[in-house]
Amino acid sequence: MTDISVIIPTFKRPEGLDRAARSILRQANPCGLKLELIIVDNDPAATALDAVRGLADGAPFPVRYVHAAEPGVANARNAGVTAASGDFIAFLDDDEEAPAAWLCELVGEQRFHEADVVFGPVRARLPEAITDHRAYYIQFFSRIGPEDSGVIDHYYGCGNSLIRRAALPQRDAPFSAERNDIGGEDDLLFAEMERAGARFAWCAEAFVYEDPMLSRTRLGYTLRRAFAYGQGPSAACAAARHLPGILFWMAVGAAQFAVYGTAAAALWLVRAPRRARMLDKAVRGLGKLFWGGPFKLKFYGSAA
Repeated sequence: MTDISVIIPTFKRPEGLDRAARSILRQANPCGLKLELIIVDNDPAATALDAVRGLADGAPFPVRYVHAAEPGVANARNAGVTAASGDFIAFLDDDEEAPAAWLCELVGEQRFHEADVVFGPVRARLPEAITDHRAYYIQFFSRIGPEDSGVIDHYYGCGNSLIRRAALPQRDAPFSAERNDIGGEDDLLFAEMERAGARFAWCAEAFVYEDPMLSRTRLGYTLRRAFAYGQGPSAACAAARHLPGILFWMAVGAAQFAVYGTAAAALWLVRAPRRARMLDKAVRGLGKLFWGGPFKLKFYGSAA
């Protein structure tokens, strides 16, 4: 039996995948945990196969290749979970890199608090050549949580997380295929686990680095993502058929757009440094208002 299965879903990112996978192969393991690395190739052409074979040669623990031929972020994650044999599942994205103590820190926090899910920080790294809106991009691609580790009353995203498999609502396909194109499949899962009484924890020491693609360090991309993030609460209430919740979040979105939109317009006129961040907040408000139907945005199934 495997103690921890580390899953890296990937789609046409050879350099990022190599960096992420090698960081897992370099993990410190003083307690002798039985590990496995599962790389899920979500490209129908199976372009990651040769790279995974190369990584498996001489690896300190099993490296397994899974081909999830049907594109979709939920499909990829579900394929990895189905293939995993571990009591715990750790997720790392293919644009992230984990320091050597990453798994040890997550496991220690999980054991101390008997947590069902442990989340850690994400620290964005940008090339020095990116100067416009640099602080905004770093904040956008980072995950900033509490300064101290401990039990938390909310959840974060799937990248950089450790999940107790027995706590999953479905053993082999816990992520909703309805979110294949737009993302947020992890939010739906963790919201369901929260309703079932799952315990979440934060490990401030279990950080990973994220290296966003250059094509994503532009406002055209980040504001579209901000709009989609804003849709999350309203869409979650719609999925639960909770009309009061939908109306509440739409009202919140309208207020956010009015306040932050006005502030963004003023800051943009004077070229203030925080103008992009304020516009981001306004766009998230719009997402809460326009959350369904033709306003759903597709982000997955593309390497850009």
